[in-house]
Amino acid sequence: MKKENRKMAQQRRAQERRKKERIRKLKKFLTIAVPCLAVILLIAAIALSSRSSGDDSSSGTTAEDTSGTDTADTSSDETGSTSYSTDTSLTVENGDTVNIDYVGTVDGVEFEGGSTDGAGTDLVIGSGSYIDGFEDQLIGAHPGDTVEVNVTFPEDYGVEDLNGKAAVFTVTVNGIYE
Repeated sequence: MKKENRKMAQQRRAQERRKKERIRKLKKFLTIAVPCLAVILLIAAIALSSRSSGDDSSSGTTAEDTSGTDTADTSSDETGSTSYSTDTSLTVENGDTVNIDYVGTVDGVEFEGGSTDGAGTDLVIGSGSYIDGFEDQLIGAHPGDTVEVNVTFPEDYGVEDLNGKAAVFTVTVNGIYE
């Protein structure tokens, strides 16, 4: 029986050695693999971050394009363009699509519906979609300019408080669609 006990003890010790060797190899692998994996994840995070910040600049409020002019993305206008240029060397001309902000006043008091509240709106110069004379007074302005537009509401405008009244709109030209 001693021989059998000795043989079984040798087998147990051999199993324990193999188990310890597997654990040692696993620890060695993890010691190398975990830092490598951390480096790979860090590089991937940096790459994604720089890619998303690159996307933000092309779809954010203002970014430099390849032609050296500033552009700002907004929703699509009638021409299908999705960005307007804020290049101050450009001039508003008849037929241009512009993005503007405005605040309208009658007798020095702002009136309901007479402001974009800073949200901006697109306007095709010469389309006749605003009060007569409004669009014409923007011709010659540049992106970034603020223009005082003086108009008179038509007698049949449809808003009793505004019918036939003189109004002043303080208009900021945000940009011109190219």
